[in-house]
Amino acid sequence: MLQRLAVFTGKKIIRLFLLLATVSIITFALVAMSPIDPVQSYIGADVMRVGTEQRAEIAAYWGLDKPFAERFIKWAGAMLQGDMGTSMIYRESVTKIIAERFIHSALLMAFAWSLSGVIGFAAGVVAALKRGSWIDRAITSYCYTLASTPAFWVGLLLMMVFAVWLGWLPIGLGVPAGMLAGTVTAADYIKHMILPGVTLSVVGIAPIALHTRQKLIEVMDSDYILFARARGESGASLFFRHALRNIALPAITLQFASFGELFGGAVLAEQVFSYPGLGQATVEAGLRGDVPLLMGLVLCSTLFVFTGNALADFFYQMVDPRLRLQKEAQR
Repeated sequence: MLQRLAVFTGKKIIRLFLLLATVSIITFALVAMSPIDPVQSYIGADVMRVGTEQRAEIAAYWGLDKPFAERFIKWAGAMLQGDMGTSMIYRESVTKIIAERFIHSALLMAFAWSLSGVIGFAAGVVAALKRGSWIDRAITSYCYTLASTPAFWVGLLLMMVFAVWLGWLPIGLGVPAGMLAGTVTAADYIKHMILPGVTLSVVGIAPIALHTRQKLIEVMDSDYILFARARGESGASLFFRHALRNIALPAITLQFASFGELFGGAVLAEQVFSYPGLGQATVEAGLRGDVPLLMGLVLCSTLFVFTGNALADFFYQMVDPRLRLQKEAQR
């Protein structure tokens, strides 16, 4: 078991290193070709008071006057030593900014990911077991509607209803405005996280529910389920003993593979609610040409998505022993 886990981890680390290297080169090249002028974004509203010499000094300070290859090699060398550089927007270490905002984004995405997974799987199971009924039609209609609905529109709708009309929840931000950090309670964090978290989870329910429904219908129509019925099994016993494991495998894969979509949805949700997470920082870094911060966030998101896929692969083998036996036979 330990040897198999070590081999699995080693292969994943090698793939991760190659992936990060490829993403770094492509992202750095795309940023270099971007029409956004980092010096212009850095100067901001003081553009009329900054002369040509000062612009040149700013470009030299941030290394923007160097060729692409030289800039990338310098950044990559510092990155290998654990230095992500300094943000041009916030004038702080990129590592510090990501660490501070990662906590907010991690809690938000964990809440949305868990909620969408549990509700989506349960909704798919209920729809399949009640196939053809009004419950099935209601669930599928809900899923088809939300599958084509943008996350930011859902966020605006929830904000309008629960924050503006009803006044039950705050409109935005991660904590109450004007409060000192030491006076903010856990309840305040949770209250400000509800709307963006529900926005992400509501949209994420649809693909899991539809996929689980379709898979369970196929399982319930299979020959071994027919044989189990002939032996007198029915109801919950039939589902838990014969159907659950077969529909759990694709559900696990889909749930962990949704890490990329989850991060993309978090970018929109955090913008709508002005939530201080990685998504909002990514938008600001991209629009203002903050190369060090943008590169750090891209690598962070790549690591996040890769971790989701790796966990899906690991749990898939844990749930289905046939995959382990197949790989061992190939070796």
